[in-house]
This record gives sequence, structure tokens and C-alpha cells, in this order.
Amino acid sequence: MCRNIKTLHNFEPPATRDEIRASSLQFLRKLCGFTKPSHANEAAFNRAVDEVAHAAQHLLDSLVTNAPPRDREVQRVKARVRSEKRFGASNGAVVVAHDHH
Repeated sequence: MCRNIKTLHNFEPPATRDEIRASSLQFLRKLCGFTKPSHANEAAFNRAVDEVAHAAQHLLDSLVTNAPPRDREVQRVKARVRSEKRFGASNGAVVVAHDHH
């Protein structure tokens, strides 16, 4: 349920509004325990997504760092390698890995 909650700080190019909103949506889905609110809760849920995304954007805009910006493609490759270690190679082979983190 939380696959879109990822680090968005210090990337080049910077995180987009859509990425921030997707993370906010996933965070609130996890918090509430449902993927789609009932009709009665829809307005409150959507308002909360907007508010969390707004706060997240302000936070990202306010953070400072001396670290060089992260490269999106490098991070994508690292994530793919972690996924293959965890779930097996993408060629259909099943690999059993025991990661004790």
C-alpha cells in the first residue's frame, strides 16, 4: 500500500507536485486503513490529501542540505536491485534471499 512513499528530498530534478501528492495519498491511505474512502468520508479524505501535500511541499521547499542532489536514475537502479534481491530476478527465476534487516 505504501509503494509511493519514497524519499523526495534533494533530487535533481526536484520532486514534482504529482509525486508529492502520490506520497501524501499513500500516507493517508495507510493512516486510515482503506484505499478508497466511503462517499461519506470522501470530502474529508480529499481535503486531508490536499493539506498533507501542501505541508509536504512547504517542508521540501524549506529543507537545506550540503549534500549533492541525488540522481533519479541512480536511485531507480538501486531500487530495482533491492527489489530483485528481495523478490527474485525479473526473468522469472525464483531466488530465495534471507535479508535480516
